[in-house]
Amino acid sequence: MEPVAVEPVQGEPAEAAEAAARAGVVPWVLSARSEQALAAQAERLASFVAEHPELDATDLGFSLLSTRAGLEYRSVVLGADREESLSGVRGLAGGLDPAGVVRGSTGTGAGTRVALVFPGQGSQWLGMADELRDSSPVFAGRMAECGEALSEFVSWKLDEVLSDEDMLARVDVVQPVLWAVMVSLAAVWEDCGVVPSAVVGHSQGEIAAACVAGILSLRDGARVVALRSQAIGRVLAGRGGMVSVAGSREAVQDRIAKWGARISIAAINGPSSTVVSGEPEALQELLAECAEQEVRARPGSGGLRLAWCSGRGAARGARDGPGRGEPC
Repeated sequence: MEPVAVEPVQGEPAEAAEAAARAGVVPWVLSARSEQALAAQAERLASFVAEHPELDATDLGFSLLSTRAGLEYRSVVLGADREESLSGVRGLAGGLDPAGVVRGSTGTGAGTRVALVFPGQGSQWLGMADELRDSSPVFAGRMAECGEALSEFVSWKLDEVLSDEDMLARVDVVQPVLWAVMVSLAAVWEDCGVVPSAVVGHSQGEIAAACVAGILSLRDGARVVALRSQAIGRVLAGRGGMVSVAGSREAVQDRIAKWGARISIAAINGPSSTVVSGEPEALQELLAECAEQEVRARPGSGGLRLAWCSGRGAARGARDGPGRGEPC
């Protein structure tokens, strides 16, 4: 590894210091053509940094990321300050797996492409996005744009509901909020140089994916997610629910057989986690049975009486009215 040509972060000294303070954790990125070469890179970087105590951790991180090639074997050393980062680099050089060090490898061609997957409802938590809005101007800017786009179709303000537990319990609020967060996260990744080759999503994640792909404008995406969630809350909410049950699809299918068409398999989260959907009363009976038999089961986010519908199912139910559309 040749000495790093350290380039200071652009801006006035006060601005650079403020940027470093906002960053909190600074990544030092290394890459090489083999694991052995990566360790050697780390050893040379550790020596170089130790010999130049005047170097700033943020400037080093910027230079490592922007002036060196990205090769197959990679490592990111995360540190809150220069000494913490240097300790991680030394551990990497010594073949250790210290805290704050992430390692991986990538192939060539199709293997280097990135896909972004946007989830549906249930991925939210109280106060999500608050910290990132404070630390990332890109995220904050895109969230502001999403809030402006949503304001035409909703009566609440995006920045006021992120930490409002009662508001986030409403399907007509949480779905547009999640859409805005996902679209804004994609903007952060793009600003970091991560441009997806493909995007895919479920429910409001599907709408976010369409916006990120350029299929929908931000206004169109806001309109679709806002009006769709309002239709769900107005017409479909309370008609069905979801429960996550520990067990394979086959085991859970056997368990719910006694309820017939009142409960059905909705999604396969993994080899030992299956989601079922159906009538709230039947799901409550299932939860009671699982508790009695000490089988882990929990209702979907927001409880049992929520709408859990695909985009097509929600639109059809809203169009046909209760009793005619597909059940959630």
